[in-house]
Amino acid sequence: MPAKRAVVPDGRLGGVVGGASSGDGMPDVRASQPAPGGSSGDGALDRTAGEQARRGLSGDGVPPRSAVAAPARNGTEPSEDPAAAAAGPLPAAVCVLGMGLIGGSLMRAAAAHVPVFGWSPGEQTRLAAAADGHAVLDTVEDALRRAEQTDALVVLAAPVTAFSALLRAVDATAPTVRLTDVGSVKAPVAAQVAALAPRARYIGSHPMAGTADSGWAAGSAGLFADRAWVTCLDSASSIEHWAPVAGLALAVGSRVVPVEPVAHDDAVARISHLPHLLALALAQVGQAGGSLALGLAAGSFADGTRVAGTRPELIRAMCEGNAPHLVHALDEALALLGVARASLASSGSLAKIAGGGHEARLAFDRRLSGLRPVVLRGDDMIEQLLAVGAAGGFVTAVTGSVEQLIVRAMYPDGQ
Repeated sequence: MPAKRAVVPDGRLGGVVGGASSGDGMPDVRASQPAPGGSSGDGALDRTAGEQARRGLSGDGVPPRSAVAAPARNGTEPSEDPAAAAAGPLPAAVCVLGMGLIGGSLMRAAAAHVPVFGWSPGEQTRLAAAADGHAVLDTVEDALRRAEQTDALVVLAAPVTAFSALLRAVDATAPTVRLTDVGSVKAPVAAQVAALAPRARYIGSHPMAGTADSGWAAGSAGLFADRAWVTCLDSASSIEHWAPVAGLALAVGSRVVPVEPVAHDDAVARISHLPHLLALALAQVGQAGGSLALGLAAGSFADGTRVAGTRPELIRAMCEGNAPHLVHALDEALALLGVARASLASSGSLAKIAGGGHEARLAFDRRLSGLRPVVLRGDDMIEQLLAVGAAGGFVTAVTGSVEQLIVRAMYPDGQ
């Protein structure tokens, strides 16, 4: 697991928890004074206002990098950096390969912001998307050629099991395109891209959104609103490649969470892949109770088994692709259940698991509280972005040029 980053008392992203300290050379991530009205006022791709309004916060100015922003003598916020007036970056176009639930939803959502076209292997899917007014290509090669001509961001939105063939097509047809994917595992996909399409301008991503349904008809333009959208970074990543991916995610209403690929895979094993396994097990335990048990089942059973309604091949592709991290998470869950079973059998008490589970759920409910607006800027942007994501924060706006990028984010207060 990568080391966690922390913020030292003066507001800088400081030393590494559980690893070597970086000293005082780490980047600054500073809160500035709030501006009235909850808007950044710079025309950026900005979803801060809605989040801040719900938490009673307002927008933030851009402080100088050399010091924490302080209010002017007349009480107004510090002056805005001219670079922040530029529109947030967006790809010139978006090419979606795989028009199922996620890909189809992305086509619908992105169409309001950039030209969008796509391809899917199933003829019926292509016909349905075209009937709804979307630009659809007949072959993956045709789609990739158009992507190369338009400098489009290519989005791999097929099941992860199809990525190898798609990446070979990318390398053969449009080897240097902008590329992302929406797969639920990130480190294995990054390795695939490096091996099969090494010249692509790749940034892995994963919108944390979905339903138990699948296919083009299940898609919705609002699927990504107020959802986390992971963007993966490491020391070798390019901010120039990252910015349009983040801009697209912000445009469709998501909060952008920058993380390292391995950290993502560990996290989703716990909060996405393990819940699918538990839902599958719970559904079978309920069914084993016969018609009476299913006839009595209500909200808790329905909620707990919702994702078991997902097509089995999709669950397998997702979970089996993250096997090492999922095995570890499953071991933790089985250990908790084993202790609960032993306690119930010996003393009749479930106090430990009931109390611990209740506190854990309250922590989930509080996950977006206690955040403050900060501004990220400078040459060490990747370190700053990863620190925000690791702490549970998220990006709300990206403005300026790649050379003078300004990123607005929400960061836990007091960390």
